[in-house]
Amino acid sequence: MILALLCGAGVGGGLFLVARGLYPPRPSLAQALAQLRSLPDPAPVLSPEAAGGYAARVGRPAARALARSGASWLVPATVRRDLAVLGRSPERHLAEKVTLALVGLVFAPAVAALLLLGGAHLPLVVPLWASLVFMVAGFVLPDLGIHADAGRRRRDFRHALSSFLDLVVVALAGGGGVETALSDAASVGSGWAFAYLRRALDQARLARQTPWAALGRLGQELGVGELTELAASVSLAGTEGAKVRASLAAKATSLRTHELAEAETADQAATERMSLPVVLLFAGFLLFLGYPAVEKVLTGLGVVLQFPASEAPRATNRRGRLWKTW
Repeated sequence: MILALLCGAGVGGGLFLVARGLYPPRPSLAQALAQLRSLPDPAPVLSPEAAGGYAARVGRPAARALARSGASWLVPATVRRDLAVLGRSPERHLAEKVTLALVGLVFAPAVAALLLLGGAHLPLVVPLWASLVFMVAGFVLPDLGIHADAGRRRRDFRHALSSFLDLVVVALAGGGGVETALSDAASVGSGWAFAYLRRALDQARLARQTPWAALGRLGQELGVGELTELAASVSLAGTEGAKVRASLAAKATSLRTHELAEAETADQAATERMSLPVVLLFAGFLLFLGYPAVEKVLTGLGVVLQFPASEAPRATNRRGRLWKTW
């Protein structure tokens, strides 16, 4: 009964997704008018690559069908932001998730078929539930390492941002303007972080926008609050004429101090993790040294427990003391 219900639910869900993909819902009149009146959004600074490995190529048709059917919620907004930081497209990520889910779905039936060929018979419920569990695990597995990788990439960007601020301060001290200082500082550095900064400034220059607006948008896309604060400080200098050289120098110093504190915390955590193997090794050494004595004591206790107290030979001396003789 449960198997029939699950099969019916799977077939019904598949037919519903196929129908949504072939005949997507039409937008309402209000949505169409709002789309016509809305201004185009500025081009994103981060342009994730759409290419991927074998898993992405296999699952790309299914991912496109899910995207057309309105299943974009399968990739949450937090995961999309982390993917933008890593330079990956949501379509590629969804394709990898679908491929791993399909692999997990057919893994348990394949193992059950091999066991059946070998002569081992399993109940039908075991591969069914195992395939469901593996399918869910394969769909969730790609999301596990995304957040950690994006966090390390943001930390590297903060490290590069402190150097960028130092270069901006030097350019401002040389008498350059705010836009000139930002462009010169971004052109000096190398690496992917400075490449993002140069791309943001180039897009702002081509779109006739202020450079601090592009930097603020880049900070929002990366999820780096320090870059957004930098854009706000530079906007004061560009619009209100405020002198921000001292504040930028202080911000660069605070960024380096924060990075140093995080590095020390990571080193202390690694040191504490290394203490566990040392404790286990010491415990094993103590067990190796004390095993002969413990074995002798346990052997003696076993010999004593073999004789009841009533059968043990006893002798009493003249002074009334009780002695055991064996």
